[in-house]
Amino acid sequence: MLRDLYVSRGPAAGFAAVGAFWGSFAALVPVLKPQVGLSDGAFGLALLITSVGAVMAMWLAPLAERALGARALGVLTALVALATLLPGHTMTGVTFTLAMLGVTMTSGTLDVAMNARVSALEARVKRSLMNLNHAVFSVSYAACALCTGLAREAGIGPATILTVAGLFIALLALQAFAAPVPDADHEAEGVEGAPLAWSLLLPGGAIILIAFMSEQATEGWSALHLERNLGAGAAQGSLGPALLGITMAVGRLAGQVVANRVSERRVIRWAAITAGIGACIAALAPTLAVAYAGFSILGLGVSVVAPMAYAWIGRMVPNRYRSHAISRISVVGYAGFFIGPPLMGFLSEGFGLWASFVMIGGILFIVPLVLVPMLSRRSALGITG
Repeated sequence: MLRDLYVSRGPAAGFAAVGAFWGSFAALVPVLKPQVGLSDGAFGLALLITSVGAVMAMWLAPLAERALGARALGVLTALVALATLLPGHTMTGVTFTLAMLGVTMTSGTLDVAMNARVSALEARVKRSLMNLNHAVFSVSYAACALCTGLAREAGIGPATILTVAGLFIALLALQAFAAPVPDADHEAEGVEGAPLAWSLLLPGGAIILIAFMSEQATEGWSALHLERNLGAGAAQGSLGPALLGITMAVGRLAGQVVANRVSERRVIRWAAITAGIGACIAALAPTLAVAYAGFSILGLGVSVVAPMAYAWIGRMVPNRYRSHAISRISVVGYAGFFIGPPLMGFLSEGFGLWASFVMIGGILFIVPLVLVPMLSRRSALGITG
């Protein structure tokens, strides 16, 4: 596993960078929201607005990859570092929305690029690397969420916390520059004419969308749920997203071990069921301990859903089309990273946060009941439409 991490150290720096921002942000939500003067619904609307620019950036990410070449991961990670400095200094809903738009556009483009480069490395070294790199994200996320919670307990504000996070991400950008990953062979020509049917890519992207929607909604709202509904303090509240990150890291490291032994279809099916049960437990928990258990079960289950879906799609398409397929399912899938939090906000405004987490649990059950059978049938027909 250490060898695999060394081989993919360039993309791993990008995964750690994205985890550093979102882990810090998740633990800051209870203080950022009142700082900018937004209700639950308005906060969700702000995040929804930012998702539009993020999805557009993801669609254009292959162009950015080609333009930047082997430097893509380093440049994009540096841009995330700069964007991280902004949200903590905002004092109004408008400035917060603009600041988060910068974060989501840069981190969304980096997300597509780093997943594509990991997929290219997998084809080159003939080993599974996706779960391991997603585990790096989870470890970084959990560590930064815990550190942010402790910093909040010590009275440190969002501006200082996110400035430190930005400096950390800048160091990761140096690592990404030091270990560049060249463009995949398929980028040369003919990519837009790749025979990749949307009837194959949409179910795969939808699985990733639901996984990331569940993940990001929990990251963004679990601390608020614990503090508002169960009386947790700042450090106790930060344990919600931190536990999610820790258990996701454990699940993804385990996924790295079983990736070549168990079919992606079976892993995704049972992992989604587990995550759905965990979300419902967290939603209806009467005590902090039960809520922590629910978020832990959710993290263990949802951890491998997206990496396994990436690996499944990557395995089903020829090498020369792999990065193109990854970019397209990322456009569908990463919308979940930004749809989840605003959807949680709207439901919380009307029914309470517990109802939002029940909704997440219900959506997760769509994966084994609808999407996995749909993708299984479509994959049996081949990639051409």
